[in-house]
Amino acid sequence: MDVHHPHLISDCLIHIFTFLTEEDLISACSVSKDWREAAETPWLWRRMCLQRWSFCNFAVLGSEHVNHSWKRYFLRRCHLEMKMTKGQSGGYTCKSLRGHTGRVVGLVYLQGNSAELPHLWNSSATVCSASADGTVRAWNIQNGELLWCSPVQSPLTGIVSDEQREVVITADSTGLIKTWQGQTGQEVASFSTGSPHSTLLQYNVDNNWFLTIGTSQGSVCTLADSALTKKSSIMVCDSFSVNILLVSPDKKWIMAGTKDNDDLSPKVIYTESLTSPAEDEDPLCQSVPVIGCQAAVFIPTQPARLAIIHHNEHPNNKVLSVFDVSIKKTKYKLEIQVQQVESFVLKLHTRFSHIHLQAKDSNCLVLASDQTLWVYSLKGALLASFEQHTMPISSICVDSFRVVTASRDLSLRVFTWRNDRDHGLTLVSRYHLLGGSHTMSRGFTHVACDYSSIVASTEGNDGKDVLKAYSFTS
Repeated sequence: MDVHHPHLISDCLIHIFTFLTEEDLISACSVSKDWREAAETPWLWRRMCLQRWSFCNFAVLGSEHVNHSWKRYFLRRCHLEMKMTKGQSGGYTCKSLRGHTGRVVGLVYLQGNSAELPHLWNSSATVCSASADGTVRAWNIQNGELLWCSPVQSPLTGIVSDEQREVVITADSTGLIKTWQGQTGQEVASFSTGSPHSTLLQYNVDNNWFLTIGTSQGSVCTLADSALTKKSSIMVCDSFSVNILLVSPDKKWIMAGTKDNDDLSPKVIYTESLTSPAEDEDPLCQSVPVIGCQAAVFIPTQPARLAIIHHNEHPNNKVLSVFDVSIKKTKYKLEIQVQQVESFVLKLHTRFSHIHLQAKDSNCLVLASDQTLWVYSLKGALLASFEQHTMPISSICVDSFRVVTASRDLSLRVFTWRNDRDHGLTLVSRYHLLGGSHTMSRGFTHVACDYSSIVASTEGNDGKDVLKAYSFTS
């Protein structure tokens, strides 16, 4: 290197430093002034950020004039993930959120930190909980503050949210659907289905807002916009409750089914025929060629790939089948095509137990039943299994960083994803979080996560459920 051309030295150092780990790059800063200047190059740290995370939220970096902001972002996010991986005392805060006088039937994030947009500098997540006491409550989970509480109505049975528009949607035991303004708790609109139990699914298509409702009578009803205007209704499971309701990642398909009848097949419905129905035409619908659906999930990285757990000829065994859903356009009509791409037997031996099913990326399925957690590939290879709970798993949460299981044993088990050079993506058990004493509670019932927090509900022995909020900060 020519000492009379220092920019050549700097360029060479920067190139060499691209082969270093973050620890080595930090060490290089203390060698000399030239090494420090090269090692502090923002491009190096930006490259390291984008290699480790597929997306980084530039907004949290602040002004471009802040020195070494990419380095600061990298180090703070790594520090946060280290805390979330280890789960050690002092790495997180735990708040008990009290106020409900009945069972919590569901909880959702209204404002959360996602893996794509982690607000590392100033995080403040809001969670809404619905209860059989007839109220919706919104909480700031960092400080444990109750933000608002809705007026008392009939016992609530379900809750979903639209984080984009900051709207909360609830259903009660009389079939009354209500939307609430997330910031204030003000009621926006209502619609009556007449169904004592409703399954809620909210989604947006081309910036248009829709809510599809599965009723206990077996129908699927679709509403539009903030006024909850009815668009369509279709019978899916005659006289059996629609308790499985999903939308595909491309928003072109709704999957609806019931767990209550082993002889019925789930159905896929062309979304456009629900949201913009043609006059004198029924919504476009097709049965999936399986019976006895127990759980289902769309693969998040595929437009419309559907995984279903269902019965086979052996009552104690379940089958997991994967289908691609598409539409064929002919000169005179549209035709739904449901093509099986994979199928394999799951020896769960859980004839009457609830099965939880979630998906990660394009090739990982996460299953939980009784006390066991399994990770399968889409081709049926068992990637990992864990039996760490002493009582049944009641709820699971899966995201790009971790898996959290909630159990009646009053513990949350935290697992993180790891890319193994030889075996690919796998799951690693990390730690557990306790929810209190069994003298006060019967265990966890629901769990939800965002990028930097975990919230779960515990069933109180006195009938008053409590939320536990665990927040990690950088």
